[in-house]
Amino acid sequence: MSKGLRERKKERTRAAIRRAAREIAAAHGWEAATIERIAAEAEVSPSTVVRYFPVREDIVLTDDRDDRLEDLLRARPAGEDPLESLRAVLVEAVGTTLEADPEEIRLRARLMASTPAVRARLTETTAETGRRLARALADRTGRAPDDLEVRVFTAAVLGALREATLYWAERGSAEDLMALLHRTVDTLKAGPALPARP
Repeated sequence: MSKGLRERKKERTRAAIRRAAREIAAAHGWEAATIERIAAEAEVSPSTVVRYFPVREDIVLTDDRDDRLEDLLRARPAGEDPLESLRAVLVEAVGTTLEADPEEIRLRARLMASTPAVRARLTETTAETGRRLARALADRTGRAPDDLEVRVFTAAVLGALREATLYWAERGSAEDLMALLHRTVDTLKAGPALPARP
């Protein structure tokens, strides 16, 4: 099997697992979305589910676009304000998913708001995303990736956007999520800043 064919097969398997988990969770709640039930619905073995998603909550919290965020941030204009760069990358990523599959975003947000295990895992995955984005921001501002200001800035933006998403979910996803995310970044704009080191 060629590498390209193998990769496409992996992508189809990952998509089937995610789709199965979402359908089960939407109909019966997250606790019903066991590894065994997801595997049966996706027509794969439980070991395949675990191989693709060692942490069950990642099935609903992550997607293939997450790995591209750092590259997208690095591709932003060099002189752009770091907060505006993050707005462009993160809000656009949510918007793309919202346009392609609004139910996925609604379910993810609902599970974040209602399921402690999902919310706890979200904290971990957000920290990993923050580390990736911090590398790009550090390069853009002449700082070290573990610089306190870089870490605080990145964590503040990601934490604020997470809170906006929870706010949206807690109110039945009735408001315009994109408008809420932009409003959140606007709220931060008057506060945290990350100027380039002189």
